[in-house]
Amino acid sequence: MKRASFFWLFALLALSVHEQVVNAQEDPLLAIRNTAHAYVKSLIPASAGETTITVAQLDNRLHLAPCAAKDLTAALPAGASIQARTTVGVSCSGPVTWRVFVPVMIESKIDVLVLSHAVNRDARLTAVDVTMETRKTAGPGNAYLTKPAELAGRIVRRPLAAGTTLSVDMFAPDMIVHRGQQVTLVSSAGAIEVRANGRAMADGAAGSRVLVQNLNSQRVVEGVVESADLIRVAL
Repeated sequence: MKRASFFWLFALLALSVHEQVVNAQEDPLLAIRNTAHAYVKSLIPASAGETTITVAQLDNRLHLAPCAAKDLTAALPAGASIQARTTVGVSCSGPVTWRVFVPVMIESKIDVLVLSHAVNRDARLTAVDVTMETRKTAGPGNAYLTKPAELAGRIVRRPLAAGTTLSVDMFAPDMIVHRGQQVTLVSSAGAIEVRANGRAMADGAAGSRVLVQNLNSQRVVEGVVESADLIRVAL
């Protein structure tokens, strides 16, 4: 009995897959939607959590020259990136070329950082300011902060209310070096390290490049911010 049940379950699954393939071949609009779906899925990393991709229905009045599935390609418009609502261009490479734009919506279910209380602009957050919750969010999961350690080196761009799901675009890099500040310039080559007093000529976040003045030689050079008072320059 179990073998018979397994056989029929397998047969139904095979039939379902076959019907999807046939439908895509018979319905060019479905093939376009499938191409857009597969492309968006390929852009979302596995670490982004449980993701739902919804491709909009296309107008049935849209008449396009026949195109084999192997000749369909998808791409984002120039300069675009994956967002909660994204438009994907699907093109046919021949024999008759065409291109259509397909709206796609992305949602994710992930563990995210949620603000425990309201904060003002330029606030620096730590683990005590947030809680971890599983939420359904708009866009790919990698657009959100998921670990308290990810709060380091960031400041809030604008006032935020309690209960806000924290996303990357709500923060700006924290400027740990400021224009006019005295800093230590360090350069090295092999086992040799040279240090000198310097002055920052601009604000800089950790890892950013800023202009600094060597107070001994008065030369202005470019360096990389390593900490709040240390900038590495080339020899």
